[in-house]
Amino acid sequence: MNCIITVEIGTGAIRVAAFDLQGNMLGTSKGAYPTFHIKPDFSEQDPEQIFITMLYILKNFLNEKIYPNGYKVHRVCFSSAMHSVLPIDRKGVPLGKAMVWSDNRAKNEAAQLRSIELGHLLYQTTGTPIHAMSPLNKITWLKNNEPDRFNDSSKFLSIKTYIIHQLTGEYVIDFSVASATGLMNIHTTKWEPAALKYAGITESSLPDLVPIFYSPKLKKEYQVSLGLPDDVKILVGSSDGCMATLGAGVYDDGKATVTLEESGAVRVIGKQILQDKNERLFNYLLTEGIYVSGGPTNNAGSVFEWFATQFGDFKKAFDLEDCMDTLIFDAGKVRPGAEGLIFLPYLQGERAPIWNANARGVYFGLNIKHEQKHMVRATIEGILYAIYSIGKTLQEHLAITDLTANGTFASFPLWTQMMADVFNKPVRIKQGPGADSVAVGSFLVSATEIGLYKSLDEAAATVELPDTYMPDTDVHAAYMKHFRIFEKLAVKLKDEFDDIADLQHENR
Repeated sequence: MNCIITVEIGTGAIRVAAFDLQGNMLGTSKGAYPTFHIKPDFSEQDPEQIFITMLYILKNFLNEKIYPNGYKVHRVCFSSAMHSVLPIDRKGVPLGKAMVWSDNRAKNEAAQLRSIELGHLLYQTTGTPIHAMSPLNKITWLKNNEPDRFNDSSKFLSIKTYIIHQLTGEYVIDFSVASATGLMNIHTTKWEPAALKYAGITESSLPDLVPIFYSPKLKKEYQVSLGLPDDVKILVGSSDGCMATLGAGVYDDGKATVTLEESGAVRVIGKQILQDKNERLFNYLLTEGIYVSGGPTNNAGSVFEWFATQFGDFKKAFDLEDCMDTLIFDAGKVRPGAEGLIFLPYLQGERAPIWNANARGVYFGLNIKHEQKHMVRATIEGILYAIYSIGKTLQEHLAITDLTANGTFASFPLWTQMMADVFNKPVRIKQGPGADSVAVGSFLVSATEIGLYKSLDEAAATVELPDTYMPDTDVHAAYMKHFRIFEKLAVKLKDEFDDIADLQHENR
């Protein structure tokens, strides 16, 4: 019996899953690794630690759950988080740790680029908003601030490119992940000369661009070590965001998906690029001619985990999930609006729609009657208001009638019901086995490559989301009164966000 393995290189963990050729999930496994914040605005990960974690999780998963049940691995499809940058030397050795999507050190480079005409041109050609997240600005930061490291760099890779190279010996990056770098022209699927010149690099400094179905040959030593057959294909795959959108069945007009993981996003799929005059939305490639458009937030589940870690009651040592369950239960006792308490969740700066790397977290409206349960409720509401503000921006360009939800935090019923009420739209979701939309999207890409589906839109049409949360219009009206204040604060506090960021910089 053949099966498909999916490997997601996420922000904080490797997630491995297996599917039979009918799309039934056979099992999953997960292994975590840390993000290092050695200075304000720095977010880094160790590429070797990620690679070793991936090998360990994948090998154990195959030996414990796949091979004993008589399955043969037919395809292994990868996905990953976007916007990472890892400089390597001429021998392929990493020069330090990788900068990940939440690294904001290039915010001054982004501000400078955004202030000139070239920035507007690059937004139109690359589809990537001008922000510290983008590899374009991260590489420019290295050039400006660490010239020795920059000059010693032979190539600048994504974390997924590094892992694929370790497994196969090829330096490749798929069109999908590349489209989020700010360095690739999404109209031509070529590296954009103007972006390369601005960053001070050439095409040889970057991996080769390949389609998401591209299959480099697995090295013999890893084939033997992992017990994989000679004819197994490794697919470079796509980004986690594009996979999550496909895996949520979003392919028709009127549908959007909301991801609630460590970060979050609202996305749609279509054949048209959404040209936002204020440059608030991204347009990334799923595959040639098919665009995933939307906006990301830095501050979703990671913010709630922060709150739980700092203020939660750990009845079981180190049991974060149990602590979060208790906090969410308490939040359910508080009326919508958290008794006038509003939270700006910008603990890691913010991307869409305000694109302000200096944004900070704020509890606004605190009074003597507020308790911890009100702060929990306000924290969840603030995260969802940030998500809603992205959806509101998208709806300036197209009508959204139906939402799907995916990600770890969408599995909490209170969060999903609150999302339905905030958006005033039905939210469809799948609970339990097979609910991981990134893994499902990777399966659908693999199944399409094999020929089980004629196209990705045919594959997406097979996704079933049986659980629906319906909105309460009265609760929505209450939320909107608070959201209007939230929206004003996010803009009004810009100068103060900049001032406090400057103070942090002075005190380094």
